[in-house]
Amino acid sequence: MARIKPPVVITANDLLTGEVVYLDPAHRWSPELNAAKVFDVLGEAEGELATVSSEAVVVGAYLAEVSNDSAVTPRHYRESFRHKGPSNYFHGKQAVQDAEVAA
Repeated sequence: MARIKPPVVITANDLLTGEVVYLDPAHRWSPELNAAKVFDVLGEAEGELATVSSEAVVVGAYLAEVSNDSAVTPRHYRESFRHKGPSNYFHGKQAVQDAEVAA
């Protein structure tokens, strides 16, 4: 398996809603990727990941590669899918994104 390369964020799924969430700088889980804390040092991100994995709040926490140019964006297509929400029909994030595009 390929080694993950910084910059990275910590992502997981909210235990109650199943929503994709990202760890923000205040150590809270946010549904917004732009609010995520971006780690440029992999060792720091791995250490943080070990401390935030609370199965009472989130499940499946892991590091995800991002691009951090003008905005934080997923680097891998899997993370793009997770960020957009379920792909079987429009609801939640996808409904909001479609409404914004149509406006």
